[in-house]
Amino acid sequence: MNKIGIPKKEHTALIVIDFQEKLVPIVQNVSEVLKNANLLLMSSEILSLTTIITEQYPKGLGRTCNDLYFSSYFPIVEKNTFSCMQNKNLLEILKKNKIKDLIICGIEAHICVLNSCIEAIEMGFTVHVVADAISSRTNENKVLAIKRMLQSGVYITSTEMILFMLLNEAGTDEFKAISKLIK
Repeated sequence: MNKIGIPKKEHTALIVIDFQEKLVPIVQNVSEVLKNANLLLMSSEILSLTTIITEQYPKGLGRTCNDLYFSSYFPIVEKNTFSCMQNKNLLEILKKNKIKDLIICGIEAHICVLNSCIEAIEMGFTVHVVADAISSRTNENKVLAIKRMLQSGVYITSTEMILFMLLNEAGTDEFKAISKLIK
């Protein structure tokens, strides 16, 4: 586990949890959350981060919503467990790419996001949750989820904070491309 919480892009993965057709319309602040999740996804492509999108029980909750930025570069992993860390395909992708740090966003904060974070910490990953890219049906559940994540050792960050940590320096082509997305 990275004790100071600064991710290195070569060992970092973005996991985008359950932005699905039946969940997206019922969560709080959805337009801001989607905007930030899309910024993370577009930036992960620029940074060549390992990126995984999950879907919780798509038969019942629908597929990933059309408002989420998608590239064929991002595998979609279907799951039935609340924690995506119980999915063998996801774990194989992380192992193959020698991932140590996870950046997590998604819905719902107090269920699948929280369970995934706690299990990832338990497995030895350093976890960064992007607070402005997570949501729940109620704001209270999101707030409680963040408090519970902090108790477990999760780093709470914002979209811009995590992107600039990954960039590390100005003036690069990656910096210029991501700066354009942020403005």
